[in-house]
Amino acid sequence: MYAVKYYWGDVMSKNMDVSVSVIRRLPRYYRFLGDLLLSGTERISSREFAELIGVTASQIRQDLNCFGGFGQQGYGYNVQGLHSEIGKILGLDKKRSAILVGAGNLGLALANHMRFQDRGFSLIGIFDNSPSKIGIAVGDCIVRDAAELEDFCRDNKPEAAILCIPKDVAIVLTDNLVSWGIKGFWNFSHYDMSVKYRDIAVENAHLGDSLMTLSYCIGDIEQSANN
Repeated sequence: MYAVKYYWGDVMSKNMDVSVSVIRRLPRYYRFLGDLLLSGTERISSREFAELIGVTASQIRQDLNCFGGFGQQGYGYNVQGLHSEIGKILGLDKKRSAILVGAGNLGLALANHMRFQDRGFSLIGIFDNSPSKIGIAVGDCIVRDAAELEDFCRDNKPEAAILCIPKDVAIVLTDNLVSWGIKGFWNFSHYDMSVKYRDIAVENAHLGDSLMTLSYCIGDIEQSANN
């Protein structure tokens, strides 16, 4: 369980225990609500929202009640208001500063195509140790020498680091990044740092695991179709 502090208007609530599964559903709610806003939808019932997302109305109500509840009996949810409040719960209004370490194919793809500003972050630095990468322009950043990381972190105080580096490099570098003030990692290396760093926010992104899960699900569908 996570102890989560959230804000309602200008008043901070007391700590609540909110399960990881609830937290992980919030970005999906936020994304679908954003699509509804683009389509001009002003309000939606929990039943309609549940059908759109593919969960139960009860699940949505239970999840949102963890943060105070947002619907009105007989009216449903104000789409713009709910979208805004979930954004605040997720901290998307904070625009936390982040650095990206590793300007290989994956790192460059993220830097070029991920809309960090829409997801609560501002990418302020990119680092690599390859002479062929150092100095190239990527979006609003210039790839810097990884040897500059300590000075950059001291001067700019980034809160998050995106790691697109090999496991052996991550094992060595993570201790330093934590000591330099990094509070959270979006981790694409194969180093499961969450085991060691209990007081640091870690989101492990294992693309290979996701692909293997897809393989299982396709096999499960095939087996069901043959029975």
